Amino acid sequence: MDSIFQTPIDYVHHTFSIWIAAAMELRHLRYFVAVAESGNLSRAAEKLFIAQPPLSVQIRQLEDQMGTALFFRHPKGVRLTPAGEALLPEARFLLERAARLKETLNEGLTGGHLALGFVPSASSTVLPKLARRLRQEHPGLQLELREMISSDQAEAVASGHLDAGIARGRPHDPRLLVAAQMADPFCVALASQEAREFGRSVHLKRFAQHDFVAFTRHRGPAYFDQSIHLCASAGFSPRIRYEASTVHGVLDLVSAGLGVALVPSSCALLAVPGTAFVSLRDASANELLVLLRRKADANPMTPALTGAMEGIFAGLQHQVSARLARRRPARRDEDR
Repeated sequence: MDSIFQTPIDYVHHTFSIWIAAAMELRHLRYFVAVAESGNLSRAAEKLFIAQPPLSVQIRQLEDQMGTALFFRHPKGVRLTPAGEALLPEARFLLERAARLKETLNEGLTGGHLALGFVPSASSTVLPKLARRLRQEHPGLQLELREMISSDQAEAVASGHLDAGIARGRPHDPRLLVAAQMADPFCVALASQEAREFGRSVHLKRFAQHDFVAFTRHRGPAYFDQSIHLCASAGFSPRIRYEASTVHGVLDLVSAGLGVALVPSSCALLAVPGTAFVSLRDASANELLVLLRRKADANPMTPALTGAMEGIFAGLQHQVSARLARRRPARRDEDR
C-alpha cells in the first residue's frame, strides 16, 4: 500500500474513485454487497443463483482491483475488513443509482427529480407549500423526501445522496452553501391560560422554576443541546419532566399544561389548540432555517427549488412575525 495512505479506509476511498472512473463491473458490487449482507459465501451464492466457486472468484477479482482485502475469512463465513466497511455504503449507493438510470433519464425528459431532506419541524410549515408550488410549476417532477436531522442532511447533501436539505443552522462543510434562509429563533411555548401572565416577549430566566417539555435528544441532538445552552446562558438548568419525539408531541404536552417548551418560532404557525408562544428577548440571531445545497450542483431543478424556497421563507417569516405580534401587552411588573 502506498505510504501516503494512513489507513486502509483512506486507501479504499482513493482507489474506489479511480476505479469508478474506469470501466467498472457492477456485478462485482452486487456480489460484494450480497456476501457482506449474508456473511457467508454459500448463502450469498444461493441468493444470487450462482455456484459458490465462481462467486469466490468474483470477490477475489474485486479485491485485486481494489488493491486490498475486503473480507476476513473464517470457518463459519466472512466479515468485512475496515476497507470493506468503507466500501459497503458506497457500493449500495452506486447500485441504487445504477438501478435508477432509466427512471432518471425519463424524469429528465419530463419533469426532473429532486431528493430533498427536511427537519421534522419543517414537515407542517415548509413542505406543504413547497410541494404544492413545485408540482404546480413542474407537473412531472419526481420529489423524493427524507426526514433527517440537520447533521445527517449536511452529510447526505455533501456526498450526493440528497440534492438539497431543509436544515437548521449554517453548514460547516466547505462543499455546501446556504441557498436560502429565514430567521427562526427559539421562543417559549406554553399553555394558553398561562400565557396571560406574559407580554409579547420575555427573558428566559422567567421560566427557571417551570417544568419543561423537551424534544427527545436522540431524535434531535442539536435541537436539544441548543435548548440546554439557552437555559444555561439564562442562569439555570431546565427541569425537564416530559419528552416527546415530535414537535407536535411536544406542543400537545404543553397544551395539556404539563410544562413549557423551547421551540423554533415557526412552530407558532402549527396552531395547536391550547398553546401560545412568547418571543425570547435573549434569543440568538444565528438560529436559522436554511436550504442547503452543494456548491457544485448540476441538477437542473436546483434553481427552481432555490427560487421557491426564497419565496416560501419570506412568506413564513412574515406570518411568524404577525403571529407572535398578536400577544397581549405585558403586565407592568413583567420582567422586573
